[in-house]
Amino acid sequence: MLSHLHTRHAPQEAVLSLEVQARMAATDPEQADSFRLLVRHFLERFFNNEMASADGEGKKRLIQVALAVGLPGFILAMYLYPPYHDIRAPRPYWAQVGDHYFFVMYSLVALAIVTIFEWDFFFPDRLDVFVLSTLPIKARQLFLARITAIAIFIVGFLFDSNFLAPLVLPASTDPPHLVRFLTAHLLSVTLSGIFAAALVLAIQGVLLATLGERLFRKVSLPLQALSITALFTLLLLSPVLAGTLREWLSLKSAAVLYLPPFWFLGLYQYLLEGSSALPVFARLAQIACTATALAVAVAVVSYPFAYLRRTRQLVEGSGKGMARRGLSAPLHQAFHAALFFRPLSRAMSDYIGQTSLRVPRYRIYLVMYGGLGVAIIAASVVRFHFAQAELRFGFSADGLRAAVPIVAFWTIAGLRASFLAPADQKGKWIFRVIQGKPHLDQFLAVKHWTQLWATILSLATVALVHMIAPLEAGGWRAAAVQALVAIALCMLLADAFFLRVKIIPFTGMPVASPTNMAFILIQYLGLFPPLILITLGLEPLLETSLSHLLVAVLAVALAHAGLVMIHRRIVAEYTQQKELDDDEEEFPQSLGLRY
Repeated sequence: MLSHLHTRHAPQEAVLSLEVQARMAATDPEQADSFRLLVRHFLERFFNNEMASADGEGKKRLIQVALAVGLPGFILAMYLYPPYHDIRAPRPYWAQVGDHYFFVMYSLVALAIVTIFEWDFFFPDRLDVFVLSTLPIKARQLFLARITAIAIFIVGFLFDSNFLAPLVLPASTDPPHLVRFLTAHLLSVTLSGIFAAALVLAIQGVLLATLGERLFRKVSLPLQALSITALFTLLLLSPVLAGTLREWLSLKSAAVLYLPPFWFLGLYQYLLEGSSALPVFARLAQIACTATALAVAVAVVSYPFAYLRRTRQLVEGSGKGMARRGLSAPLHQAFHAALFFRPLSRAMSDYIGQTSLRVPRYRIYLVMYGGLGVAIIAASVVRFHFAQAELRFGFSADGLRAAVPIVAFWTIAGLRASFLAPADQKGKWIFRVIQGKPHLDQFLAVKHWTQLWATILSLATVALVHMIAPLEAGGWRAAAVQALVAIALCMLLADAFFLRVKIIPFTGMPVASPTNMAFILIQYLGLFPPLILITLGLEPLLETSLSHLLVAVLAVALAHAGLVMIHRRIVAEYTQQKELDDDEEEFPQSLGLRY
């Protein structure tokens, strides 16, 4: 007892050994709560990582996205006020079911896309293995902290995507049983989002646990691309599906049993209507609950095995090599020799291609843009209707024609966005050492590389369209005109999008880069729809008259020449500037290395 009192009243200025000081530091309350600090660290990495930015911009951008996620449901909820308060006729039953379908579908799509976007951060990486594991932290504590951070992240986005709509839905729809309506709405959208996030985690965990890190990397990117495409297609087709729900459900189509949004729509209607709901809703509600429980169970069971295997293989090394093997090496050399004559162009092509596929943040940007582009094409082209109690698919002639300009625009816009992605770009010092300030040849190489791949994809789209639907797409004359239009669009769009780009891809942000996402959306919404409409209007004129075609070719040539002259003048002014930017002033003293 006396010894305890003596220790308690020891003077603070007493000389203590290093061992005693270490024990005292370990009992400090702020450091003892390491679990809380680990959870905060993992959450910080979700919001501020290499997928977005290493300098804090990504955190701001993702917060903007998180807030914007709740707007579609909120806007639709306000839009529903007039149809639900029309004194001439009440809202039809199946129209109300269609409204409910949007909310459960949107919750599913939003959570799935967010989970796929953060795909690479749900499991340990080299930073966790070689830095955090060396600290005096138990492996079990690291594991539980990551699981807690994942749960907080998913719950946070689930709240963001669904909390605004219930604030105005009671006033907009005026339900007869308010408590029952809110219960049905909140439970159905919550389970829909949980199912989507758990399904993505379950698929990732099972594949990683069974295939291993090396094989998982090979299937990861195609799986992400297919998932994003399917989700965006489901979102864009929601108005069509909502308008045909009566046929889908009343005719007892087997397809409804395989589409998850219909499961949670059945849960919504069953909770709302009770025993008076259609029998198909009761069956769908049962499938929804079973599927959610199964997805959560598989995710919970597979995650520890995937976590351990990922950690072990990171320690051992995956043995991944970037060398080309087999026929890919000579094919790659032949491709470069035929299309890129200058050494600088070949070097830039290799640099862009390898960086785009090697760095996770650029891969996910391309996956997002590519998935959304394919979804827009699918929503524009595919048409389905019910005839004689059967679901039949067809193709829209206008949609097939619009596919070519969509591919051209979306490819160039997506590549440009990836090149200027707001991410960690501190390795640009190597280009400053080798080439000095970027010059015209480098900018032209980047533009030509982008134009080349956009042209290849656009021409492939022309061929594919005329293969799958030759009657709707037209004959050989239409194919020839569409091919010429594709080449012209890729040329002019590359000139326009890279007109003021004065940086090498992946090495820096534009000087006056807009940080307002609304301004960026206005740029796309103001250019994309008019481009599609103008192209659809010009193609019939070009097919009917050779003179129209010659005039169009001359106009494209003049526009291209004018944009090239403007681009050369902009680059010349940039290279002749004597004043130094902030990063150029600190370049000799700091190479900008991250680690």
